[in-house]
Amino acid sequence: MILQRFSARNVNVALRDTPAVMVAGPRQCGKTTLVRNLIGDGRTYLTLDDDTTRQAAEQDPKGLIRDMDRVVIDEVQLAPDLLLAIKRSIDEDRRPGRFLLTGSANILTIPKTSESLAGRMEIVTLLPLSRAEIIGRRPAFLEKAFDGRLVKSPEKMISADLVRTVLTGGYPEMLERKDPRRQQAWARAYVRSIVERDVRQITDVQKLDMLPRLLRALARYAGQLTNFTQLGGQIGLDDKTTRNYVAIFEHLFLVRRVEPWFRNHLSRLIKTPKLHFVDSGLLAALLGATPERITADRALFGPLLETFVFAEVMKQGTWLDDQCSLYHYRDKDQDEVDIVVENSAGEIVGIEVKAAATAGANDFRGLRKLANATGKDFKLGVVLYDGEQSLPFGDRMFAAPISCVWG
Repeated sequence: MILQRFSARNVNVALRDTPAVMVAGPRQCGKTTLVRNLIGDGRTYLTLDDDTTRQAAEQDPKGLIRDMDRVVIDEVQLAPDLLLAIKRSIDEDRRPGRFLLTGSANILTIPKTSESLAGRMEIVTLLPLSRAEIIGRRPAFLEKAFDGRLVKSPEKMISADLVRTVLTGGYPEMLERKDPRRQQAWARAYVRSIVERDVRQITDVQKLDMLPRLLRALARYAGQLTNFTQLGGQIGLDDKTTRNYVAIFEHLFLVRRVEPWFRNHLSRLIKTPKLHFVDSGLLAALLGATPERITADRALFGPLLETFVFAEVMKQGTWLDDQCSLYHYRDKDQDEVDIVVENSAGEIVGIEVKAAATAGANDFRGLRKLANATGKDFKLGVVLYDGEQSLPFGDRMFAAPISCVWG
């Protein structure tokens, strides 16, 4: 599968003025493919997945890169000391584009990386494929939304087609498999590999056998407010250990903690985070969700659809020149907005996700409260639903098909 990755532009731009560029994201999301497509200029290629190369990086990191001028190093998080050697090399020679790195963990959270690469390295996030990348259309949803406009839907995606798309997610290996059972078999093996191999490589975990149980528990709470004490207690973990283990999953790009949006003068907001999985296909596999089960119990589809939309918005945010932050909104009256997108100017876009074929005025309660709280900073509120029509619901408010997100 050869598809255009919209993050490639960010990598090329960064290589022109930054000594080291890191492409960071989960395993099997396409990082190696992306950088290989960018190294037609004679760069040396090393991967630390190779045992011999990794041992050389661990034993003599400075010596490994001493005579290398332009190099690609894959899975650099497997030898944290190599990052310190790269830092020293950059301090001696700050020419741009010298190091193109990939990593399947957030390297700035690895304990052995004690010295900051701030100012020397730019990190470009690469996540599993978005729907926009799959259909080959660069989306304008967020850009238009911050201008107060709603884009047109680029394709019809409703009902059973939407369910299949959500259950598949964006990992290239999942997309290559057309049989849902084979997709979920791959996803389960992928999660098992991450837990058994990658966790050991980046940190020392006392109760490694508890991680799969915790991940399954997190799947049941996807998209909900997360009480770590209660969550950990269900499987015999205390609050501190649960938070530490969730942080590991975050570092490996499996889940994303979403903090509540609030401004200091808004005292009625609930300040509890939500937890989202980075890919709806992985979440579906952990929940054992199938088209047949969703047909029998439509309530199962809601968290999966919200995860899918959150991931699409998150990916789109990484491509914008203007940095965006994602939050959720919920007040003590239980009125909420699933996704709150805030740009660097403090402008707000609110997104509510509904796994139903209709949308009504009551679905806008949280969005209207958010609009009242933010005033002129509120640019657009949209209820995304499993339907085909885009309809206005008042000032800066719309109901729209899910597929508008990649329009």
